[in-house]
Amino acid sequence: MNHDDYFYEPAGGHGLPHDPFNAIVGPRPIGWIASRSGAGVLNLAPYSFFNAFNYTPPIIGFSSQGRKDTLRNIEETGEFVWNLATRPLAEAMNVSCAPAPPEVDEFVLAGLTPSPSRIVGVPRVAESPVAFECRVSQLVELKTHAGAGTGNWMVFGEVVGVHIAQHLLRDGIYDTAGAQPILRGGGPADYFEITREQLFQMRRPPYPLEG
Repeated sequence: MNHDDYFYEPAGGHGLPHDPFNAIVGPRPIGWIASRSGAGVLNLAPYSFFNAFNYTPPIIGFSSQGRKDTLRNIEETGEFVWNLATRPLAEAMNVSCAPAPPEVDEFVLAGLTPSPSRIVGVPRVAESPVAFECRVSQLVELKTHAGAGTGNWMVFGEVVGVHIAQHLLRDGIYDTAGAQPILRGGGPADYFEITREQLFQMRRPPYPLEG
């Protein structure tokens, strides 16, 4: 047993200069979500609580900390688009997270180009090499262990269309590092980039284990 660990109960505060939770659970993929209001106003915003949750059908999800424009838009239309945040697009992605009012189009704010989707009515970021067109499958309010609402919402969407830049398909295999994806770390400003130098491979072992 390690008696030198730092222990805290989150309900009582962490007692550190910055909450370590986000840094420990990370780096995390970024949910760069495009949406459209019922009135037609576009919105683009990054979410750091994001991931894939199902293979067939493909389902992704992100958590909205509070009722933000993206959540309201998705409630109105039932659609959104996830765009891959990459190192070349990092600064534009960062601009899109500015706390702009609902009437502001973050595509315009960040100097990005909306490109029509094939299936849903929400455009994707033309400059991003990968995008998922999604239809909402569930909206779930996150709750405490006691059942109290947190005011934060999990948005799950079924991926109904996938866009991949041709140069990222090497012999038909998607080139993860070649896309230069960025990931969210901890602290107020930490990000990470995936590179080929970080790649290693492991095959799933048989059972019973050999040797």
